[in-house]
Amino acid sequence: MAPPKKGKKGEGFHSAAGLIRYFDAEEETAMKIDPRVVIAAGVISVIILELLKAFLPL
Repeated sequence: MAPPKKGKKGEGFHSAAGLIRYFDAEEETAMKIDPRVVIAAGVISVIILELLKAFLPL
C-alpha cells in the first residue's frame, strides 16, 4: 500500500490570490444598489407573478 500523499501547504491561497485582488478593488463608476431595493424587487416580482398565475391560468 502506498503512503498517503502530503498536500502542499498554502496552495489554496496562491490559486485564489488573483480573485481576492480582483474582488477587493471597488470601482467608483460602478452602479451601487441598496440591498433592500434588491430584496423588495424580488418580493414584488414574486407577488406579481403569483397574481398573474392566479388570475390568468394557462
